[in-house]
Amino acid sequence: MRPVDFGKAAREYARYRGGFPDAFYERLAQHGMGLPGQHVLDLGTGTGNLARALVRRGCRVTGLDASEDLIAEARRMGAQEGIEVEYVTARAERSGLQGQSFDGVTAGQCWQWFDGAKAALECKRLLVPGGWLAIVHFDWLPLPGNVVEATEKLIEDYNTEWTLGGGTGLYPQFLKDLGMAGLEAVETFSFDQAMSFSHEAWRGRVRASAGLLASLPRDVVARFDEKLRTLLVERFPAEPLVVPHRLWAITCRRAGQG
Repeated sequence: MRPVDFGKAAREYARYRGGFPDAFYERLAQHGMGLPGQHVLDLGTGTGNLARALVRRGCRVTGLDASEDLIAEARRMGAQEGIEVEYVTARAERSGLQGQSFDGVTAGQCWQWFDGAKAALECKRLLVPGGWLAIVHFDWLPLPGNVVEATEKLIEDYNTEWTLGGGTGLYPQFLKDLGMAGLEAVETFSFDQAMSFSHEAWRGRVRASAGLLASLPRDVVARFDEKLRTLLVERFPAEPLVVPHRLWAITCRRAGQG
């Protein structure tokens, strides 16, 4: 697959890629995670959606990302919303942060871009005894004949090296990383939720994905976008588009008492 740099899509990412549904945070809270007063590190924070959501719920949050461009967007959005997050430019596998300094770690829509085995060990190092890790994905679902399936086929026409289509929104392969790192009390949960998009918002969401602005020249993406606009008008004219998504999460803890 082509090298992926979400920094190239930072502005579109900030505008069109939303956060996780409220039900995810409610499920975390049921596990004693993401509670008021907890100090949380958000790995692969991107434009800071998950980080800001945790601050709204009373957490103190540090956001970490390897992309300065994404962090710049996260800071801009935080300033607009009046939400304070401390941001660090570093890699998840080697954060440079002090060990045993976080009650929890989150990784939203990003674990697949890490060396998972090394990232899991780094999470264990950073967590206090009894501290928690939550890995979460919220993915569109390609189903026979739906707009996601048609969109993914179009992405493949323009980016022949893109291999992320056809997903189920489930990532059981991540479980091995956690087990090898010695993290415990591993649980998973999932639920499906439909999301609504205008044609313009769906085109923006797709442009801000790994297969397009993050890996292709902008002139190629512009040609793709025009094809997608035509496809939506001809095959999926109703607005808003109702797009099925699946949220899938893993939670686990470092051994010991917090």
